[in-house]
Amino acid sequence: MKFNRRTHTNGELRFKDAGKTVTLNGWVNSRRDLGGLIFITLRDRYGITQIVFEPEGDKSLYEAAKKLRNEFVVSVEGVVRTRPEDMVNSAMETGEIEVIAEKLVILNEAETTPFPISDKTEASEELRLKYRYLDLRRKEMQNNLLLRHKMYQIVRKYFDSKNFVEVETPVLMKSTPEGARDYLVPSRIHKGKFYALPQSPQTYKQLLMVAGMDRYFQITKCFRDEDLRADRQPEFTQIDVEMSFVDTEDVFEIVEELMKILFKEIKDYDIELPLKRLPYNEAMEKYGSDKPDLRFGMEIVNLNEAVKNSEFRVFKDSSESGIVGGLLAKGCAGYSRSKLDGLTKFVKELGAGGLVWMKVKEGALESPVAKFLSDEEKEKILSAMNAENDDLILIVSGNKNKSLNILGALRLEMAKRMELIKPDTKPSLLWVTDFPLLEWDEETNRYYAMHHPFTSPRVEDLDLLESDPGKVKARAYDLVLNGNEIAGGSIRIHSSDVQHKMFNALGISKDEAEEKFGFLMNAFKFGAPPHGGIAFGFDRMAMLFADKSSIRDMIAFPKTTSALSLMDNSPSNVDEAQLKELHIKIAD
Repeated sequence: MKFNRRTHTNGELRFKDAGKTVTLNGWVNSRRDLGGLIFITLRDRYGITQIVFEPEGDKSLYEAAKKLRNEFVVSVEGVVRTRPEDMVNSAMETGEIEVIAEKLVILNEAETTPFPISDKTEASEELRLKYRYLDLRRKEMQNNLLLRHKMYQIVRKYFDSKNFVEVETPVLMKSTPEGARDYLVPSRIHKGKFYALPQSPQTYKQLLMVAGMDRYFQITKCFRDEDLRADRQPEFTQIDVEMSFVDTEDVFEIVEELMKILFKEIKDYDIELPLKRLPYNEAMEKYGSDKPDLRFGMEIVNLNEAVKNSEFRVFKDSSESGIVGGLLAKGCAGYSRSKLDGLTKFVKELGAGGLVWMKVKEGALESPVAKFLSDEEKEKILSAMNAENDDLILIVSGNKNKSLNILGALRLEMAKRMELIKPDTKPSLLWVTDFPLLEWDEETNRYYAMHHPFTSPRVEDLDLLESDPGKVKARAYDLVLNGNEIAGGSIRIHSSDVQHKMFNALGISKDEAEEKFGFLMNAFKFGAPPHGGIAFGFDRMAMLFADKSSIRDMIAFPKTTSALSLMDNSPSNVDEAQLKELHIKIAD
């Protein structure tokens, strides 16, 4: 089918183009037949232009225009004219002009789409994912991908300017434990053996430092077979960064400059440097989270001292062996009993034994537990919480770590209910530092690396690695934006001896370490420089810059929360012949 190459895009024509003969290609976005004139709007990713078909002209052209329907693919040739002043459409970038059609070629007809191609859609996410190629025609989704593209280019340009080298690392690699389940790929040639898809290029980027590459980055795909949620996908994109002969400050400097550029280029916002730094312990005790959202206050208050002599058993026991923590909800003393019951249900679903609430009315505390507290204890609670009339105090008590996590979740819930975060609220970007190197798991009765097994302990804590591993702090850091971790990294272990000590603390035997990480340990024997780096969760970062709540909106072809692709029905069954070639049998 013959058609002319376009001369302009559908977002390009303006007042200055009046009188030009142009050719436009695209999709019919809308059609109006006024009984005389026929109007269509023609859409491509650049914008929308109005086309007019007049009955006084070519009759066959006018009849062809009657057949047009939404999403037909067409090529139109015509003359640009200005619209009358009272007909200018200020909502369209091309709203000053329209094109009087002189030629029309219908390149492809279209069936009625399962949902309208418009910015605002009531279609379910499942339907949108099934017809993702239609969903991506919507301007909102195209803007998401264009923003992502712009971020890609900024990142590449920045790291190139800083002498980083982009190196591709393998997608088929050795299975190594890095905290989540690997996706395994069976080898046809090597019977019974498997590759793994990389959870991250961690070992490879360390090997590149051993190889003397000095500064490496890569925008790369990573894969983790784990339970999903709004900000997780089985395959995701990471900005991977590694540097030699550096310490924490060098990493911070590189990252902060990149974030300043991204915020300016994408959001036209100037962030202040250096970024705030918050030690892990302080983050947990004040905000109940290792990725705190500091766009609002409402810090957790430790009430142990205020209630340490209380006869109220719940407070007494918790103040001795755990924590009694409170949150102050300003002006919320008017909360109804049903709202308070809802908050109690919220914390119980997170594992709390219950929620103690106290309303401040005329300088006194109103609460179901008030009768169990002395006047002195009430005064101490009011003072510690800095509470005033009409405020609401919410208290959770019990095991310290568990209670802090629950209070952290409750803090975010109250911020949502109280609408504390406004659209123009200043973004919260900070470093969380001084993480524990290891965390103890009660079920398996062993330590696990809080970040990964190649994270370096603080030099001053090296002796504790064998005697008291739980007290060792890591040279690790997370970058947090608006309560979301967008990057995490560390200074790495570059000594074989220290790495073996780390494996011992993790309960990884010498033989297991040799089997899984021998290639890295051997590399260290030939002179490994001190090195460190960071990895950004690119999908999540793009989601936040686009002011979205799900990374699926920022990925062209994402999976559902159960790791399904509704569009092409993957994962799917394969032929028995394929399984036989791979030496695999499916067990019932």
